Amino acid sequence: MTDTDVAPAAPAVPADPPKAPSRIRRRAWIVTALLVVFMMINFADKSVLGLAAEEIRQDLGLSASAFGLASSAFFLLFSLSGAAVGLLADRVRPKWLLLIMAVLWSVSQAPLAVGGGLAVLIASRVLLGAAEGPAYPVAQQTTLSWFPNHRRNLPGALIVLGITLGVLVAAPVLTWLINHHGWRSAVAAVALAGVVWTLLWIPFGGEGPYATMSDNDPPAEAASDDGPRTGNGTGAGTTGEAQPKMPYRRILATRTWIGVTVGYFSTYWVIAFALVWLPSYLRDGLGYSSAVSTQLLMLFWGLSGILVLGQAGLTGWMMRRGITSRRARGWVGGALLLTSGVSCLSLLVAPAGAVTVVLLIGAFGLAGAMGSIAATTIMELAPANRRGGALGTMNAVVTTAGLIAPTLIGSLVDTHGAEGYRYAVLITGALLLVGGTAAVTLINPDRDARLLSV
Repeated sequence: MTDTDVAPAAPAVPADPPKAPSRIRRRAWIVTALLVVFMMINFADKSVLGLAAEEIRQDLGLSASAFGLASSAFFLLFSLSGAAVGLLADRVRPKWLLLIMAVLWSVSQAPLAVGGGLAVLIASRVLLGAAEGPAYPVAQQTTLSWFPNHRRNLPGALIVLGITLGVLVAAPVLTWLINHHGWRSAVAAVALAGVVWTLLWIPFGGEGPYATMSDNDPPAEAASDDGPRTGNGTGAGTTGEAQPKMPYRRILATRTWIGVTVGYFSTYWVIAFALVWLPSYLRDGLGYSSAVSTQLLMLFWGLSGILVLGQAGLTGWMMRRGITSRRARGWVGGALLLTSGVSCLSLLVAPAGAVTVVLLIGAFGLAGAMGSIAATTIMELAPANRRGGALGTMNAVVTTAGLIAPTLIGSLVDTHGAEGYRYAVLITGALLLVGGTAAVTLINPDRDARLLSV
């Protein structure tokens, strides 16, 4: 083991780390559970249009192009709002930002639930996208503020698991509503879920003691929801004199931030591919029946969730034994992306049958863990008063994949027919290899955090 693989200054975990009072630990997990549900609702909102595509087109008399326009409208303000609210999260308590987001989710879908045509549909998706753009980074920032660095892997992974659970739970429930009560009932259901969540978040939500203090300081009471944000955010804890705020450009120029962003971009590309085009690829590109395609989709998402938890366990185990984030996060995340990329490219030459299924699982199931790795790494890298902006800007860059991938793949399919899926898989595999290489070679938050402190 080289000097760069183990922190040269302080160990990754204090020799006798202080334990948080049981009341704080209990509330930490309550907040985490609420934010897992928050992400489930987030992805249920995203799923409605795809699940009810045929019903919406028939009811509103939409062409495929018009429906595609409505689908793309979701991402019109998605990345922009993600960056803007991420920066705002360093000045306004994330508790209230999350509350406003959830309220806007419900408000944006209420008119569509009771009536309206294409104009209402597009307006609803634009507002929903703007409200959901910052959801993931702010949810991660809030969750991880309850845990010290070496304990963040599991809660961070659980937030990512909320994405998988949202898809797995929403698909059968919303499909049943669509089939028995019409597609507007499904829109009303997810809007109502947002209202219920806000009523629970008001009394139980909030930031944790690590929002404005060093990871190694003893846990304290959570900050008052109404009081000013305290702490200098420079890793000096809640005591001492305040230091000037670090320019965001210094954080965004670090090799770690760049490596995390490139790696996570390739993951989000896979997610966009899976959400929009994977069912069609399984049917039209690989020849599976609709029933088998549905079973494979559930398998991919389910195994992805299990893998996210497994990665969190492995990463946490490594860090508690003094292995730095360069290996525990950067190398583990990079290895998963590289394996996913190789599996993706192997699909192009693999024979049909069991081998194809294994490669599909590897290609679309392994990359998801990078989402939690990206969030925990940025939380470790950035000073406390710059975490929201660093996470939000990363998410804004990454989620452009959600706008580019569906459009590009659709164009390839229109131009080349079923063969277009092979080009899409080739591009996806290449991006995963680039993302994995960036994660392995660039992510080193221990080093870059020290450089930022100079």
